[in-house]
Amino acid sequence: MIQHLEVTLQHSPEVVERVLRVTRHRGFRVTGMNMRLTDNSVALDMEVDSERAIELLSNQLNKLVDVTGCRVLSPVALSKVASA
Repeated sequence: MIQHLEVTLQHSPEVVERVLRVTRHRGFRVTGMNMRLTDNSVALDMEVDSERAIELLSNQLNKLVDVTGCRVLSPVALSKVASA
């Protein structure tokens, strides 16, 4: 099942690699990714595929030191983002 995450990260070279490693270790496959740099942070939109519960991944990502926020986007929130 395809799920969407919005992850906010501190701006550091190794943080994206760490997020991708945790994603893979938790049994999720990244099917799409969009990254935007701001002044002091990174906004990472990820589309992942797995039969596992998305909360397994989002809870683990929230525990990472360099992750300042992680939220699961519902299909309703995705349609609002796409129309904006």
